[in-house]
Amino acid sequence: MGEINAGQPDLNNNLQIDEIKMKIDRDHITNDLFGNLDVNLRILRDNYDVEVVQRQDEIILKGGEAGKARELILELLGILEAGEKLDPQLVNYVISLHQKGLSYHENNVNKDVICFTHKGKPVKAKTIGQADYAKNIREHEAVFGIGPAGTGKTYLAVAMAINAFKNKEVEKIVLARPAVEAGERLGFLPGDLQEKVDPYLRPLYDALYEMMGRDATLRLKERESIEVVPLAYMRGRTLDRSFIILDEAQNTTKEQMKMFLTRLGLGSKAVITGDVTQIDLPRGKRSGLKHAVQVLSGVPEIRFCFLKENDVVRHALVRKIVAAYDRYENDNPESDAEGAWTVAPETERGNP
Repeated sequence: MGEINAGQPDLNNNLQIDEIKMKIDRDHITNDLFGNLDVNLRILRDNYDVEVVQRQDEIILKGGEAGKARELILELLGILEAGEKLDPQLVNYVISLHQKGLSYHENNVNKDVICFTHKGKPVKAKTIGQADYAKNIREHEAVFGIGPAGTGKTYLAVAMAINAFKNKEVEKIVLARPAVEAGERLGFLPGDLQEKVDPYLRPLYDALYEMMGRDATLRLKERESIEVVPLAYMRGRTLDRSFIILDEAQNTTKEQMKMFLTRLGLGSKAVITGDVTQIDLPRGKRSGLKHAVQVLSGVPEIRFCFLKENDVVRHALVRKIVAAYDRYENDNPESDAEGAWTVAPETERGNP
């Protein structure tokens, strides 16, 4: 995309020590960098004590944090050089990494394509947590993805399942969810069996339709290469050479979680996803997901990936909502029967 010259302050031009010039030889890079109506530029100014001035093929940084802003701009330019697009969500995420002394590129975020949607859009990890989650799914037989809404737990698991199916690593994809709102007794709902369970399984269908297209998904479903079922219907089965996903696992009981995990057959892989801050079980019932973290933490073949608010890839407001709830629950640990869910600061990835 062009040569970037971002050297040290040019003292021969009477610049102050907190003023840095960066030369960029392609005009459209600056437009992509700053974003529509300079939205990315405003984010930069909001997070750093710096003034940004563009003059032809130069960017001039002035202020006490000009050096930090320079490093961030170099990272953002590297993202553009790699053919990726910048949006406010990505810019905010890269800034959050820089504030922790981390680098987007050095952690191989967005490097590998997991699969392509039926419209040809590449599906990639977008955060360090997501990249680690995908890596663990690839390398281990059973993985728990635990985190708040919007962190891509289910979406990435489905993408990994489809990739494994297309590569003939498995012969079947099985997706299950507990229909907890109806106590898994769906008879009082109107319609036939499929119409009764569809409301609980719709998010799984949505992910499949986006990845494979509706027609292809339905064809594979007719051939029973794809199954989307309520968790209650998994009892008594053994699933060989299958990629099995349990979604909304926070709404399983201890008994249901054990039942699910023991369905794993030869050549199979299981991914269990859940958000322990959104438990809908009846009062007095302990979440099977929380219980499994305690029981299985010493099993080396099982990995636990804890996604955080920084891994939220939905609307930027979702990240703020998650953070607000976390702050409230940490400040009010007795606010509900389950209590606040906490993960030790050092236990961010892998086995706790």
